[in-house]
Amino acid sequence: MTVEIVYETHATTTDNEAGIATGRLPGRLSARGRREARELGERRRGQDIAAVFTSDLHRAVETARLAFPDGRPPIHRDRRLRECDYGDLNGHPARLLAAWRTRHIDTPFPGGQSYRQVLAATDALLRDLARQWNGTRILLIAHTANRWALDCLLTGASLHDLLGEPFAWQAGWYYTLPAGWGAARPGDAPAHPR
Repeated sequence: MTVEIVYETHATTTDNEAGIATGRLPGRLSARGRREARELGERRRGQDIAAVFTSDLHRAVETARLAFPDGRPPIHRDRRLRECDYGDLNGHPARLLAAWRTRHIDTPFPGGQSYRQVLAATDALLRDLARQWNGTRILLIAHTANRWALDCLLTGASLHDLLGEPFAWQAGWYYTLPAGWGAARPGDAPAHPR
């Protein structure tokens, strides 16, 4: 058995429209974004989605609530789906961040985190999903860094290559979480150290 993952980024924010990299700041959907969120819900209705997992940052939660105002499928907030923390650069121009992304694969942004840390948080989430949601289809609503993490972890894409490319929005991405993803892998610490 596997977990089918449908991935959507949060809808357009006022920061997106102003060319700002929100990072770990909450962000607010714009009028366009609120319309996109409702369209996301319409696009995903009838797709047998067992649950929605969303970043706990406001713009992602707002997207999920507008998409599924009746709370069906159930919506779960998970901090492991947060955008990369740009630290001192949260809220700065997106073009500035785009130029520096590949410098922060392993080295955290000043006062923030690295993309490798986002990858580790996403991997931890996937392990839980593999154990708890096996045989289902789930929807994730999060941020650009999380999609890059999924591409690295589930398709083998290069993080360096992904960070070097501009983000291109689309109406969802599809991934398959293989059976046994949560099982111990070489280099993992034992589940129950003795």
